Amino acid sequence: MISKTLQDKINEQIKNELYSAYLYLSMSAYFDGMNLPGFAHWMQVQSQEEASHAMKFFNHLMERGARVVLQAIDQPPSEFKSVLDAFQQALAHEQKVTALINDLYALAIRENDYPAQVELQWFISEQVEEEKNAGDIVGTLKLIGEHGASLIMLDRQLGARAN
Repeated sequence: MISKTLQDKINEQIKNELYSAYLYLSMSAYFDGMNLPGFAHWMQVQSQEEASHAMKFFNHLMERGARVVLQAIDQPPSEFKSVLDAFQQALAHEQKVTALINDLYALAIRENDYPAQVELQWFISEQVEEEKNAGDIVGTLKLIGEHGASLIMLDRQLGARAN
């Protein structure tokens, strides 16, 4: 049986994951408006991944007989200063999500909720990958700048991301 406290926190995390999906979808639209289809595609794939994370939490609660209560999702920003700014915000957002997942894991430990700990371990590993991916792109953008052929090459590379 899952505790009410952990159930409520996981419901909150469902909202956070859906916000992540919404944020990345907004970034995709921003990149599309800049005629950067590869960046837009990368963010669409990221948005879909975040929505699947929300469903993973949703299904965890359902499988355990817990109550799912969906919460309102804040409106994400729609304008960014630059390509680099958008990816720096994405990285900062992933770091925030990592902290939220770590807090959930700590709560699951305090509550001796072993099924939640197992589920959250997957998310902990996933967040290492999420931060690395965003951080690598931030590093590349800092190296190449945001104009010229190098940006177009990176756009093509990001456009090749598999769904």
